Amino acid sequence: MTALRIPNNGRVVVGDGRKALLLRNEGDALYPNLVVSETLQAPENLATAAQGADAPGRAFSSADGRRSAVEQTDWHRLAESAFARKVALAIDQLCQGADVHWLALVAPPHILSEWRDHLGDQTRKLVKAELPKELTKHPIYKIERMLTQARARQDR
Repeated sequence: MTALRIPNNGRVVVGDGRKALLLRNEGDALYPNLVVSETLQAPENLATAAQGADAPGRAFSSADGRRSAVEQTDWHRLAESAFARKVALAIDQLCQGADVHWLALVAPPHILSEWRDHLGDQTRKLVKAELPKELTKHPIYKIERMLTQARARQDR
């Protein structure tokens, strides 16, 4: 792992389960100047009580008559996964439509995993660095500083 160096016109996607920033570096590798090219926002996610139909169910074993609880559906996690798929499609479109040669992904580990699963083969080849952090709540100047100081898994 080495310090993250974002080349000029390199792209960085910073996201989580509710928001994603598609950034372009207008600076150089030592002094990045990240500019937001697009912001994606997930739709409002209602409370679990408003989304679920009823209390969690119970399973009944016919062999011995025992009952066991069934885990309640995590509607928020499902919404995050759906949004992550939407962001992966947006990343694919960005990489096909623009002159993109370098891409870094920054998100919590479970979101990075979703992105990896849904990115196209051509886009995956452009991913040069991944950083498992949640940075969407920070201003851009702090994101620049954290990225240049971060140690990321990089493919050169």
